[in-house]
Amino acid sequence: MEATQKDKQMVRFDTHPDRYKHWKLSFDGNTAKLGMDVAEDGGLRDGYALKMNSYDLSVDIELADALERIRFEHPEVKAVLVTSMLDRAFCAGANIFMLGKSDHGFKVNFCKFTNETRCGIEDASETSDIKFLCAVNGICAGGGYELALACDEIHLIDDGNSAVSLPEVPLLGVLPGTGGLTRVIDKRKVRRDRADFFSTVADGVKGKRAKEWGLVDDVYMGSRYEEQIVGRVKELAAQSSRPDGLTGITLDPIEIPSDGNDIELESVSFRFDRAQRLGTLTVRGPSGAQPTDPEAIHAAGSDYWPLRAFRELDRILLHLRLNEPEIGTVLVKSEGDAAAVLAADAVLDKHRDHWLVNEIIQYIKRTLKRVDYTAKSFLGVIEPGSCFAGTLLELILCSDRSYMLDDPDRPVAIDLSVMNGGSYPMGNGLTRLATRFLNDPDKPAELLAHGEAFDALEAEESGLVTFAPDDIDWDDDVRFAIEERTSLSPDALTGMEANLRFGGPETMETKIFGRLTAWQNWIFQRPNAVGERGALKIYGQAGIRPEFDWRRT
Repeated sequence: MEATQKDKQMVRFDTHPDRYKHWKLSFDGNTAKLGMDVAEDGGLRDGYALKMNSYDLSVDIELADALERIRFEHPEVKAVLVTSMLDRAFCAGANIFMLGKSDHGFKVNFCKFTNETRCGIEDASETSDIKFLCAVNGICAGGGYELALACDEIHLIDDGNSAVSLPEVPLLGVLPGTGGLTRVIDKRKVRRDRADFFSTVADGVKGKRAKEWGLVDDVYMGSRYEEQIVGRVKELAAQSSRPDGLTGITLDPIEIPSDGNDIELESVSFRFDRAQRLGTLTVRGPSGAQPTDPEAIHAAGSDYWPLRAFRELDRILLHLRLNEPEIGTVLVKSEGDAAAVLAADAVLDKHRDHWLVNEIIQYIKRTLKRVDYTAKSFLGVIEPGSCFAGTLLELILCSDRSYMLDDPDRPVAIDLSVMNGGSYPMGNGLTRLATRFLNDPDKPAELLAHGEAFDALEAEESGLVTFAPDDIDWDDDVRFAIEERTSLSPDALTGMEANLRFGGPETMETKIFGRLTAWQNWIFQRPNAVGERGALKIYGQAGIRPEFDWRRT
């Protein structure tokens, strides 16, 4: 499907509440309110209107920004109310005409980003004890209900009109692609037969039945609705363990240039080799004196190296996904002093109970997951001048394959820290070390207890890197790896990598990003959804019904 001209414009992920078009963010003591008020003409592209709080990527970019600002800039917040500013409409979900006009890659990345944003809501509840209550004050369909499902509680107004629904299967021939099916079953534990009915009836479920089936937590009559919601949000805030009297930091903007040239940020750079569809990502370690206590970290704010580096990395990853689809292979490198990285890790570990340090650790965790979920081939390259230690070593463990130079005249080392032992779990709930050594559960503890840096041969023997070529073979081996990777089908590589990255136990998150996303990607390509008479393509055209190939595949 051909993209419009606006498809090809750069998607920017940096925004600010002063520039929001779609959300009203307000604060009242220890509670916040996220009011959805989508501007109909505020979409990323021309050709569709975002009616009834339907949304495109621009809406979720603002939502993701608001979540990060609540966590870092407003630590006094203990509970968040998510609701609609419209009358009788909460959210109609992802805009169908936007999806119909989007190419396959954009649809996939749109779904992936909204998945990550909803996981971010759940992460804020789990790791920061910020509770989210969704007040469904109108029609709540598709992605709107998936937003509600990410919250801790869902409260529905009983006005004879408001309902929750996942109508993608009966109306569009696709799936609730931001985790709807998974959260209904795994999170809310709705009975399978009821979930089957719910997911195949376009009008959804209202009132008491929605509560009885577990689709919402409570239902209120219109006259009591607002009073009950405000009271419940205050109760959730009172139950939070977040301390009082906290002062936030300011998240400074991180701008990615739009000229298509190499990206040079303070701690992260990205170099393009467009002829090979290749990029080189380099993360630089800390330089100069670094804060050693929470007060100094707070004073440094968003310039504190661990936060600055991973915010820059996060922006570059998002930029690559949406704006650089032809860059398929990324070399992962680092520069700096490994001792400085380990010293920063020691500070994070020592003060992890401090609210700001905890938020930084959780942010790093979410960014590393973003690497796991990014459809690019990552090849770790460890060479002289690298500082892959502790937290930065996670980038090597994220990589699909890694190469470490073995040259006695130019020694290279990698090192582990306490932060590799559980601070940054993957979507499967395991550390990257545990996922790497599924066949040897005792191996991670053994490596963490090693107590010294690993040279190239030790790293290869221990399984921390894939290959350790000597100086004679180094250039050829790395070059062959690049040439091989860039010659293979990007579709096959994406499927292969997604399967290999999600080893170990299955969780709600791995189902969403592995199983559900894979099925959605496949369905988005099928004529039953996007053919000339596919359900998604002809949606909204009066008198025209979809034509299906009825063969089960």
